[in-house]
Amino acid sequence: MSTANGILADTNGSHVASPSPDIFNASSVSEIKATLSHLHDQEAAVTARLDALVASQQDFSRELGRLDLLRAHLGSQASTTRNISNGMLSGAATTAGRLSSAVRRLDLEQARVKATLEVVEQVAELKACVLGVTGSMEGPQDWETAASYLNRASKIPPEVVHGAFAAQIVPTAEVPDPPSVTLNNASESLCGLFLREFDKAVKETNGAKITRFFKLFPLIGRSEVGLDVYGRYVCQGVASRARSNLSTGPENMQGKEGYFYATALTKLFEHIAQIVDGHGGLVERHYGSGKMTRVIERLQVEADVQGGIIIDTWSDEKNVDRKLTETKSYAFTFLVQSFLPTQRSAGTPRTGSPANRDSTSTEDEGVDMKEVDGILNELAVMLGRWSLYTRFLADNCAPPEEAENTEAPLVLPDFLVTSSLAKKIRDRLIAPFNTMTMFFFRRSVEKAFQLDEQPSGLTLNVHRPLTSERPHITSAVDDIMYIVNKVLQQSIATAQVQVVTNVIPTVSRILGTDFIGMVQRKMRDEYYIRPPVQGTQQPEPTVVAFLVLINNLDVAVDYIRRIVRGHVDRGKSSGADEAAGGLESLFPLADDATVVSQALQSLSASFETKANELISNAIQVVFNNVIKGRLRPILADAFRDIEYQPQNADDPTSTYQSYDDEEDEEDEEHSRAELVRPRFAAAWAELLLPMSRILTTTAFDRLLTVTVAYLARLLEKRLWSYHARVNPLGATRLERDVAGIVNAVIEVGSSQGTPVRYRHRDTFARCVQLTMVMAMDEDEWDEVVGAGEAAEVVDKLNAEERTRARAMVR
Repeated sequence: MSTANGILADTNGSHVASPSPDIFNASSVSEIKATLSHLHDQEAAVTARLDALVASQQDFSRELGRLDLLRAHLGSQASTTRNISNGMLSGAATTAGRLSSAVRRLDLEQARVKATLEVVEQVAELKACVLGVTGSMEGPQDWETAASYLNRASKIPPEVVHGAFAAQIVPTAEVPDPPSVTLNNASESLCGLFLREFDKAVKETNGAKITRFFKLFPLIGRSEVGLDVYGRYVCQGVASRARSNLSTGPENMQGKEGYFYATALTKLFEHIAQIVDGHGGLVERHYGSGKMTRVIERLQVEADVQGGIIIDTWSDEKNVDRKLTETKSYAFTFLVQSFLPTQRSAGTPRTGSPANRDSTSTEDEGVDMKEVDGILNELAVMLGRWSLYTRFLADNCAPPEEAENTEAPLVLPDFLVTSSLAKKIRDRLIAPFNTMTMFFFRRSVEKAFQLDEQPSGLTLNVHRPLTSERPHITSAVDDIMYIVNKVLQQSIATAQVQVVTNVIPTVSRILGTDFIGMVQRKMRDEYYIRPPVQGTQQPEPTVVAFLVLINNLDVAVDYIRRIVRGHVDRGKSSGADEAAGGLESLFPLADDATVVSQALQSLSASFETKANELISNAIQVVFNNVIKGRLRPILADAFRDIEYQPQNADDPTSTYQSYDDEEDEEDEEHSRAELVRPRFAAAWAELLLPMSRILTTTAFDRLLTVTVAYLARLLEKRLWSYHARVNPLGATRLERDVAGIVNAVIEVGSSQGTPVRYRHRDTFARCVQLTMVMAMDEDEWDEVVGAGEAAEVVDKLNAEERTRARAMVR
């Protein structure tokens, strides 16, 4: 057994993982038998493995023999290969090595000869240039030829020009100096000559000579000098033109809309743009790509000076600082007093009355709105021209690789952003524009409410026609929304993101606090609809005025939405001409267009949220204090004296009635059944039709939504109250009456052109389904109970409610 265990360990390469049963520790016969059986199994496994190894030994021997044969053949082949290499190819390899070395030496010699010839040719070219420059300058004074020789010499490598070989070969008796000295002296001499001739041509205003000598500077290696002198020349023209424009005087110069200084600044920018556009090709062609930027920088320095003079003069002329002080210190007395509790009035004041106007007539003292408006208009023109000017310069100063990429965002050059004119624009134009725009808009809102007038000819009497056209709003809404559009349009036209991001939040804040706040105060203090006293009705003027205020908010929301959409979507709807005025065109820098669009949309969303919240509260006031208390009596009167247990032939009491009595009673029941809808429709129209004539379609629909929801709950409660008071024939009549009420509800106001509001039919779904269950045949009811197709028709009722409704019918 120990031998068998050792063989098992060797063949497996490792000991058995689990311990084998030990016969010496066996305590019973069964354990001894189990141990013996395990040993027999191990012995059989070892024997089988040994037999397999012995059987495979022959295959191993046969494969080893084949390997020996292959090794013998391979040895002979290797010996043959060595013989061929040593005997046949060694000579060829030696010859090839010699040839390769000879070829490399020949190539090296050819390269050296070629380099030597190239140097000789360059030195010859250098000598020709030196002699040509000297000859052109001394004899015929042909400056173009001399400059062309210098340009040719500049293309020769510096190491050749300053080399010893050139120093020995190039100098002659006529030109004894080294070539580098001769060329440098010639360049300096020609540069001075060209400068003198250029200045002389400028004084003579000889454009041909100016162009002639301007083109020669890059040929003599003095491009920067040429650009500087050219920049100085064009700046003199800019300064002269600007002084001429200012000296003309406002009385002799009619600019756009009579804005003298805005026109002067526009002409300054246009003159610079004409110079850049007209001379840029010449500079790029003779001086290289991107060289016009240096001239533009020099022009911008002059623009800083002349533009600053124009802006400072305009500011002093218009007393802008004084106007800013006045606008900042303006108290907005009317708006402030309107929000004070002491201003509440128990009556119904006429907001547009002369008395109110006289009491506030002194508020305009010190601030002339026409002057402020004129200053803002001129500021908008100047800022718009500045924006066009900066975009033009950014396009012309863009690197060539960015200029070719139309999708690359426009980036203003640093010299333009940090220029003194840009700083003056921010301090003297943008800051006053933002401040005055805030004052102008808020003062316009205040003035609109001061002069606010109610629409005339409004009445709740449906028998009297309305003399004013829809929508019925006060004059303040149109006035204020016109100013909103004007301010936004004016601000966006400046194409300055600093203006737009300041003005739009200001407009949003003033609309939210002053406009909506004023409407809210009027609703709360002047025209609030009080809860009705028993036996009395609301005063008609108060109700009408309150409804008009709701219209004000609803129409204002629509106005703001359309104004914002018009600015955001401008240029997107159709052709390229419109697209030129889109936000992306006005604000091409980085994400400026996105920022402006988001600011506009934020204005619309903020105003709509605040206005809708106040509209909802006002609608609830109208419902609670005008409509709610009359709905229950309307329903009660509609179902007055209506019974849903009509007599029929199966009724035992019918045997005591004559045939004529039965016929008369049936006619009476039929006539009563037909009274529900007419009664309800008349009362419903009397209640809501006056309001539908005054309210806007959207506002009335919101009022109707609240009213219908409450009416549906009242009707459902009334239907549940008919428990055990309805027979099958009465259930059919009740179903018809409920359907008539629903139709009357959704058709209110449709006779005046308002579309039928079918969506309100869903509000009565529970009521309709309740009567439907009551009037069902037994087969239909069984299908409902069995969750068939009929069950989907009454899906608004749960199983318990269906059973309860079915049990209502006797």
